[in-house]
Amino acid sequence: MAKAPIDRTKILTELGVFGDFSVYKLRPEYGMLPAADRKAAAAEVLAVVEKHKDKVIVDAYLTRGFDAKSDYFLRVHAYDLAAAQAFLTDFRATKFGSYSDVTENLVGVTKALNYITKAKSETLNAGLFAATYSDPAPRFAIMIPVKKSAEWWNMTEPQRLKEIETHTAPTLQYLVNVKRKLYHSTGLSDTDFITYFETNDLGAFNNLLIALAQVPENKYHTRWGSPTVLGTIQSVEGVVNTLSNTNPAM
Repeated sequence: MAKAPIDRTKILTELGVFGDFSVYKLRPEYGMLPAADRKAAAAEVLAVVEKHKDKVIVDAYLTRGFDAKSDYFLRVHAYDLAAAQAFLTDFRATKFGSYSDVTENLVGVTKALNYITKAKSETLNAGLFAATYSDPAPRFAIMIPVKKSAEWWNMTEPQRLKEIETHTAPTLQYLVNVKRKLYHSTGLSDTDFITYFETNDLGAFNNLLIALAQVPENKYHTRWGSPTVLGTIQSVEGVVNTLSNTNPAM
């Protein structure tokens, strides 16, 4: 009996969902393999995605040309983190995966808003939910890890709320150009948050990040990026075939 894929729209909007971000650099030796071997390797990856489609969804991004330390990254969502691990274990066992070195791996989970809620910050909460992305379909994705200082975590909740309100207010104008998603990572990775963005307007995204850099809350960051990973949004098939230099129709 064929496996039914996970509902993509549902898993991307629910809380308590795990997101695994793995960034890879493909070794030069892979490109030296015979074309037939690279084509077979690409097909092997797609078979692994098909095998796990009832447990995870996999998004792929091409970073080659944008980042010296990576060629692509994967974002894997799962209700059970062990399911994401099982997929990634099978992926690394493929020929394509075996020639890919991991340069960064981060795990987070989606949670409800902590601060800008209707009860705590009604006006900003309304602004967040009123903002609608209206640009063309995003072509670019950016992943930025963020870690907070001990001073931040030892502030009172009202103090942190005030800082986050100051953080949120200047970002509202950019939500028509930039989609964003937050993953909580404290205790799961060596960071506190994974911030993920999609946009078709990198100029607007640049302005958004400048606005965020100028708010007082920024001084409580001990990590902001390192790495910042920029890629084009593609299918798994598109990324693997591009890096394998293969035409699937041939």
